Amino acid sequence: MTDTAGSAPPSTVRFRIDLGYDGTDFHGWAVQPELRTVQGVLEEGLALICATPVRTVVAGRTDAGVHARRQVVHCDLPVDLLPRLAGRGARTREPADGLVSRLRGVLGHRGAPDIVIHAAQQVPRAFDARFAAVWRRYSYRLADADALRDPLTVRQTPSLRGTLDVGAMQRSAQEVVGLHDFLPFCKPRPESTTIRTLLDLQVEREGDGVIRFDLRADAFCHHMVRALVGGLVRVGSGAWSVTEPAVLLARAGQGAIREELPPLHLMPAHGLVLEEVGYPEGERAWAQQAATARNRRRVEELGGSARPTI
Repeated sequence: MTDTAGSAPPSTVRFRIDLGYDGTDFHGWAVQPELRTVQGVLEEGLALICATPVRTVVAGRTDAGVHARRQVVHCDLPVDLLPRLAGRGARTREPADGLVSRLRGVLGHRGAPDIVIHAAQQVPRAFDARFAAVWRRYSYRLADADALRDPLTVRQTPSLRGTLDVGAMQRSAQEVVGLHDFLPFCKPRPESTTIRTLLDLQVEREGDGVIRFDLRADAFCHHMVRALVGGLVRVGSGAWSVTEPAVLLARAGQGAIREELPPLHLMPAHGLVLEEVGYPEGERAWAQQAATARNRRRVEELGGSARPTI
């Protein structure tokens, strides 16, 4: 199987699978030896259906404890599987519908009620769940002293003492929207850039008093959402000024290194949910977006120094 769009052998056909999961009892998305992960359980189910190992490519990896309402993967399945998925006679259906039905059944039998298969569709090879995506949207829910504590959502809602200033956090959030080097709010990985475009960031108090953060970006760096929310919580508590997050981004754009910046304030993983992933329309747009996404961004885009991004 293959990781990249357009290079799969002709003996396979590509499927897009939309799914969601409660991340509480998973050690993150990616396969890890001897640990229960979302990718591991999903690929075990696909292997049973196909009678061969299957590799999945995901729109965005999630850490241990993080949830997803609408995650997207693609995988290349054997062509000779299609008739079995379609069924016979009066039970004939689209292979994608058969894949959903079989995958739901396998996951149910294997005791994985915390993964929900929403839909599947056969797609051209230009579709790449990771690189063809144009944005990802996350939410983070947090209960402060003014929130009503709901026992049915406690596994998805961290709590803290004191009351946060939602207005200050919202004002601060608007100052960090846009194209920036988000080094102050992520853990950089080797050979990866920390430059991202944050398309939207909203902070509001819901009817039950729980504070909800909504973030949408072209992509997110490692721990970026939890660190951004942590920075805004510092603003809401009065520990930081409203302008501090934007000041830190400006320092990064001017060449500051990680060691010169404040330590990350990471919020607990269980408040984070991947809400949805956005894709352009059509095979040509998928291919163009995938090519663009594979090109690393450089710090010169920010109008800053010549510090190389990693």
